[in-house]
Amino acid sequence: MAEAPQISQQSQRRMRTTALICGAVFFGMIGLAYASVPLYAMFCQITGYGGTTQRVDQYSDRILDRQITVRFDANKMGGLPWTFEPSQRAITMRIGETVKAEYKASNWSKHTASGRATFNVTPELAGAYFNKVECFCFTDTTLKPGEAIDMPVVFYVDPAIVDVPELKDIRTITLSYTFFPIDAKPLAAAPNAEEESTKLGG
Repeated sequence: MAEAPQISQQSQRRMRTTALICGAVFFGMIGLAYASVPLYAMFCQITGYGGTTQRVDQYSDRILDRQITVRFDANKMGGLPWTFEPSQRAITMRIGETVKAEYKASNWSKHTASGRATFNVTPELAGAYFNKVECFCFTDTTLKPGEAIDMPVVFYVDPAIVDVPELKDIRTITLSYTFFPIDAKPLAAAPNAEEESTKLGG
């Protein structure tokens, strides 16, 4: 019987090198997958991509003699047993003027429930010029049965928006929030068990 051919040390080294490279690529891909979400969020915050608004720490130092209307939209998903709506459907303001708006949320169920809001603006290109000084987005909010809260949003529209050819004639921006449940256990059954969304922005 013929003996099995011996694998040379050089071939063994090549095989080990190939295995190490494959392992590095595999774990590198896993790392990129985990990093992609925060990196994408950071990209959206910087560029306004996808209608993501900007977060700032100071008010605008320039106010134009030109008005723009901001409409407010409220949604809830995943059977969250809350009422969620803006205090007013729209505000007409001057570009660069800092204004305050409020959303209201109340828990009508018999159980404590928590939610977290995401947001965007339309048209999406306007996101890079919609600056929020104060916001309840991405903050965990917990309401006890029957509890209600007011959630303020302080913002202004950057005057630089009028220098953008695609936005120079814009007259209306819609700010939209969507609340999702974050409870570890199932929420109390709602009158409508299926996914619910309430849009009040018009």
